Amino acid sequence: MSEQAQAYTFKAEIRQLLHILVHSLYKDRDIFLRELISNASDALTRMHFEMLTNREVLDVDAELAIHIDVPDVAEGQPKRIVIRDSGIGMTAEELRYNLGTIAQSGAREFLARVGEGKVDPNDLIGQFGVGFYSVFMAADEVRVISRSYQPEAAPAAWVCDGSDSFRIETAEKSDRGTEIHITLKKDAEEFANAWKLRQIVKKHSDFVRFPIYVGEEQANQQQSLWRKSPAEVTVDEYKNFYRQMTMEFEEPLLTIHFSSDVPVNLRALLFIPAKREPGILAARKEPGLMLYSHNVLIQEYCTDLLPPWLGYIDGVVDSEDLPLNVSRETVQNNRIMRQLGKTIQKRIFRELEKLAEENREKYATFWQEFGRAFKEGIATDPVAKEDVMPFLRYYTSAAEGWVSLDEYVARMKEGQTAIYYVIGDDAKSIANSPHLDPFKARGLEVLYWVDPLDALIAPLMGTYKEKPFQNIDDAGLELPELGDDGETAVSTSTLSEKAFNLFVGRCVTTLGDRVIEVRQSKVLKDSPVRLVSPKDAQNREMQRLYRYLDQNYEVPKKILEINRQHPLIESLARLVEEHPDSPVINMSIEQLYDSALLQEGLHPNPAHMLPRIQELMMLAAQTGK
Repeated sequence: MSEQAQAYTFKAEIRQLLHILVHSLYKDRDIFLRELISNASDALTRMHFEMLTNREVLDVDAELAIHIDVPDVAEGQPKRIVIRDSGIGMTAEELRYNLGTIAQSGAREFLARVGEGKVDPNDLIGQFGVGFYSVFMAADEVRVISRSYQPEAAPAAWVCDGSDSFRIETAEKSDRGTEIHITLKKDAEEFANAWKLRQIVKKHSDFVRFPIYVGEEQANQQQSLWRKSPAEVTVDEYKNFYRQMTMEFEEPLLTIHFSSDVPVNLRALLFIPAKREPGILAARKEPGLMLYSHNVLIQEYCTDLLPPWLGYIDGVVDSEDLPLNVSRETVQNNRIMRQLGKTIQKRIFRELEKLAEENREKYATFWQEFGRAFKEGIATDPVAKEDVMPFLRYYTSAAEGWVSLDEYVARMKEGQTAIYYVIGDDAKSIANSPHLDPFKARGLEVLYWVDPLDALIAPLMGTYKEKPFQNIDDAGLELPELGDDGETAVSTSTLSEKAFNLFVGRCVTTLGDRVIEVRQSKVLKDSPVRLVSPKDAQNREMQRLYRYLDQNYEVPKKILEINRQHPLIESLARLVEEHPDSPVINMSIEQLYDSALLQEGLHPNPAHMLPRIQELMMLAAQTGK
């Protein structure tokens, strides 16, 4: 090895990866070109942003473009292709680091999934950050020559034949950017064909934002998809553009493509992804839309157009009303930007409203993935509340599936003045809440609020269509009277006043200051007890939030209401009157209280009930009852 070259050994993950790529068969080897073009496009994007603030770079006037050439070779010599770009370039050290190492988590996951034999490696290469190395599916040797944009940086070369080592050496290169010289395998010489290369570019990279030349001819249409009329764009073109932009391989849940001239010039192509969280190796790592002016990218991650709670939306916004030399500070304070943001947000809401009306099932999928974002919007952006509330969905006591507030209001009973809700841990446990007794008797629908964020935003909800929201655990809750044919909530009980009062007193002494008051319920029908909040309860949901967060949680003090007609209460009250020393009494009162806490989703540790439950079972078994 000469002084001008130094050899290095790949890490174990890359050696294993190269072995798979070199020795395995692939049904679609042309993906290597897609990956190299993607890398070149990234280098050009980085160069574009560098020149927005720094003109002291090598070849400042060079066209930002990708070139693919098929050099002539002597007969009998292996065929070659060369891919070059005028991007940011690399120094010798950057070549060694960028091409000699790899994100280990990505490589390991890739190798593990390929090793299972259950997936096609072609479908995984782009997803796990190993795209460059796919070149060895078609190459016997790869020589990467690069020169950094920094004027004083020297060119260098990275050379590898697909074995377990590579070398870094000096090179000759006068212009900025990177060249990849690929010596093709004998069975991959089909790629040394300009027509074949153009077809691959058309298939995989048609919407790369920079021109791609094969020989002297531009191979990608590069026409901005967002500047076309939606009627001119096919579903596959949208899918391909989304995939190239994000490297997300799952189709977007919703595509929004529109243009507007009033009140501001605007062209936008937006995507709601299938998942809120991007893939670990997705191309776009930050929230924000790509902002263009006159079809020129001026900001790759613009967070000033949409509020943070809509940050999962990806896409492109282009406006000719923005000057090309707009700065970051100008973008933030620009009146046109505010108009752009309002127009975009309004259109997003319109498309989501349309989706909810026309495809209830697909909207349910959207809601389950992104519903919490809307609640975050209410919590963090009070101005947006009125726009957001029509999109909220809940399970209820009277319907299967998600229900909107509009649907709830439309079904409200005559004389009903409020939108009723109950808060708990999940829909199944809430369905058995004692608070529902009077509502079931009256046929009143109740919203199930089971998301921790529901508790957070409850004080902020206020009203909807002039109907106030009301928690049904409110001690002062007033309900419409039952009709003549309806059952009364409290029926005649055979329990004497003395026995009932003794039981109430026993509850007071047993529970102590854990409850504010113990009293007879006027509404319970099927449940023995319930816990209700006093009228003057302040921030009564904060303790629930503390419990969710496991921070400084204290069980809130509530009013214990007792259903005098319930058989369990009658039996316990008679036991207090006739056998006041029975150990069953206090244990049962404790269990009733803990069960009520559990139904409310407020119990700090349900496992603490188990010894008591076992003891009660033993006592029941001993008495034969």
